[in-house]
Amino acid sequence: MPALTAAAVGILQAADPALKVARSHQAAALWRQNGFSEIGAVPPPERPSRPERPVLKAARDMPKRRARGGRENRIALLHALAHIELNAIDLAWDLIARFAGGGLPRAFFDDWITVADEEATHHGLLTGRLQELGARYGDLPAHDGLWEAASATAGDLLARLAVVPLVLEARGLDVTPMMIERLEAGGDVASADILRMIYRDEIKHVAAGSRWFAWEAARRGVAAIETYHGLVRRYFRGVLKPPFNDCARRAAGFSDAYYAPLAAVAQEPAVPVH
Repeated sequence: MPALTAAAVGILQAADPALKVARSHQAAALWRQNGFSEIGAVPPPERPSRPERPVLKAARDMPKRRARGGRENRIALLHALAHIELNAIDLAWDLIARFAGGGLPRAFFDDWITVADEEATHHGLLTGRLQELGARYGDLPAHDGLWEAASATAGDLLARLAVVPLVLEARGLDVTPMMIERLEAGGDVASADILRMIYRDEIKHVAAGSRWFAWEAARRGVAAIETYHGLVRRYFRGVLKPPFNDCARRAAGFSDAYYAPLAAVAQEPAVPVH
């Protein structure tokens, strides 16, 4: 019987996206069946393996995209989202493997394995929709900035939780409803339905981030909100852009006391928001 962290590392090392998705589903099912021998302590790689395509570029070199305006623009949007979800699979498994030795309870792994499993589902749905539109993941370039968040926060669980679920994924809650509306206005109901399902899941993912950030802050005996402010200022050199989807953020248990005071803070961009 394998260790959970060994399975996580195997997923991170899978370059083929379809294999990464399949291994994620298999590992999640095995975890629910109590099929792992132990959590283990297999360290993750510095970076996950990636396929030869898409070609990765700096975020500033990526073309602008819109959710409507023709098939090509819709393909570009779905391709960008599929790339984000591929990174999200790796971010979840990296979190599990990297911080497994920190005395975390089983419920922590329950939550993040569920997140990884759902991110794998999202990537599969988006790549399937691309194929229905006559395209494939890898046809277009993608930006290489998303993993910067993982690299910057590799040494601190609180920092990782602050930046990945509570900045990057929370940003998804702000922008996804507009994408859904534009896709529906352009007549692409099938793509809109996929994004609507992803949106519901991402509320749960932000909720997991909020829950475990508060838990870890309490374990360390630090004030959660003030600590969040300090970590975001240190590790996220960007702008928290209003308007915020306060309703969805509240549904995730993520109070505006965390993010509202940072909304006007502008620094040099480093880690892209998605």
